[in-house]
Amino acid sequence: MGTNTEENLKEAFAGESQANRKYLAFAKKAEEEGYPQIARLFRAAAEAETVHAHNHFRVMKGIKSTRENLQEAINGETHEFKKMYPGMVSQAKAEKNDEAFETFHFANEVEKIHAALYIKALADLGKNEVVDYYLCPVCGNTVEKAPPERCPICNTPGKKFIKIA
Repeated sequence: MGTNTEENLKEAFAGESQANRKYLAFAKKAEEEGYPQIARLFRAAAEAETVHAHNHFRVMKGIKSTRENLQEAINGETHEFKKMYPGMVSQAKAEKNDEAFETFHFANEVEKIHAALYIKALADLGKNEVVDYYLCPVCGNTVEKAPPERCPICNTPGKKFIKIA
């Protein structure tokens, strides 16, 4: 077991990471409701939370070599689609919570894709091939080179996919 400070760093990292994502969601809602200045404030605070999270993670020695980071990403994504999400999907289905079922199902399917992309990146490490990635804005499906005609996970039209810079 770690020291109290190590546990505090983990808790702070998790809290700051969640605040970042929450504030970005709040910013999107503020934009939709016609409050661009409030959206800007939420985005600024979200970036500050990212700075805090990165600082905590750095002190935790969470960032290693790219090879090690890829392996950790593979392990994390694999855990999610093999262990974490299947139980959540089953529970949501049993409780007839269709919205939770859908979001867990989408995430589970996409985590498989992420693991495969990380495995490929690890195998290709050092080749420095430039490949475009596209993201489905509904389920998070991540694809290389070009978006599909329709997302195979959620059926969103490919023209809605976002190119990641």
